[in-house]
Amino acid sequence: MSAPVLKYQGALSALEPEARRRLLARTGESDAQVASRVQAIIARVRAEGDRALLDFAREFDRVELQALEVPRARWDAALESIPSGVREALTRAARNIARAHAAQRPQATEVETEPGVVVGRRPDPLSRVGVYAPGGRAVYPSSVLMGVVPAKVAGVGEVIVCSPPGPDGLPSAGVLAAAALAGADRVFALGGAGAVAALAYGTRSVPRVDRIVGPGNAYVAAAKLQVVDAVAIDAPAGPSEILVVADASAQPEAVARELLAQAEHDPEACCVALVVGASLAQAVRDAVEQQARVARRGDIVLPALGSRGAVLRIDSLEEAWPFVADFAPEHLLLATAKPSEDLARVRNAGTVFVGQRASVAFGDYLTGANHVLPTAGLARAYSGLSVLDFYRWTTWQRVTPEAAAAMADDVGTLADSEGLFAHAAAARAWRAP
Repeated sequence: MSAPVLKYQGALSALEPEARRRLLARTGESDAQVASRVQAIIARVRAEGDRALLDFAREFDRVELQALEVPRARWDAALESIPSGVREALTRAARNIARAHAAQRPQATEVETEPGVVVGRRPDPLSRVGVYAPGGRAVYPSSVLMGVVPAKVAGVGEVIVCSPPGPDGLPSAGVLAAAALAGADRVFALGGAGAVAALAYGTRSVPRVDRIVGPGNAYVAAAKLQVVDAVAIDAPAGPSEILVVADASAQPEAVARELLAQAEHDPEACCVALVVGASLAQAVRDAVEQQARVARRGDIVLPALGSRGAVLRIDSLEEAWPFVADFAPEHLLLATAKPSEDLARVRNAGTVFVGQRASVAFGDYLTGANHVLPTAGLARAYSGLSVLDFYRWTTWQRVTPEAAAAMADDVGTLADSEGLFAHAAAARAWRAP
């Protein structure tokens, strides 16, 4: 008899404390080692600039680069070279992403807090952003769209894409094509922590940016966290994850498909289903076993499910919601009879798929929602990438002479109470004669 595919099964209520902790924590065991190596890479880029980046391309990518920047003609050629069906699908995805994110554009506000005192706030697009596109185990042109298109919709002045070079010294044709299609301004053949450091601090070839966005491996994620003294980043992200909540209305095969779709991203992906009732839970487990053993990316799927895969039985949907809030998944799929009603019960998820037909795959590519999302429980505090990530806000205040006179004494009193006597004098100077 073969070993079970899933790491955890049985009742959620019977899950051992250590197993529950592992599911909720979802952090890598080698985080400290990765952080140390990343720190050294960043230090070299800051000290040596382009020379370090060329050395890293030779060491990590096994390629001798003649230049870090990819000429625009190579992007255009890549766009012409990809299959027409892929180009049409990317164009459709870019159009939907633009539509969804245009609806999120923020508006300036202005309020009179008391007569003569007006406080305003204005969104200003960032001047320059960097979009990281992975190029290791898998290549994701869709992630280029998810970063570049919202930035362009926001009105960012310059959008720079970095992606690791392949054997020919260029990022993948798919990444280059997506950069051209999305309207990127520059592309660099740079990967890993070195790319993040270059974007954060700048080199002779790579300009410094205001914010870095986009998914990446453990080294990219660690690098983004280490450069926050110099640049803003999106939500820290790790291996992909999904939590499915399913009741008797769910098709076991559909639930299994969603778990496998996320498992094929990474051997450390976390794929969990909470299933109402013993018979449905068993059917989901059987479907997962069957699909996993014939998966085309079985070398990735089986380690993921064997390490952090779970189908856990619950007695009712009410049992699910506290776990959902604690787990705070990157992707949450509601495969329930009344998913729109259940959506109101959800707290802490990167993005929610309402109904089993709303496959996570649709959101990864074509709905227009962003697939750059917080992982490892950080959806408790972070949101997915949106057009709002590409603005900074300018706040201003206007005070009439009459309002200045009316505020002067109270401000002076408060400033005196805090021992800030120059503040008090500055306010009282505007008292009415």
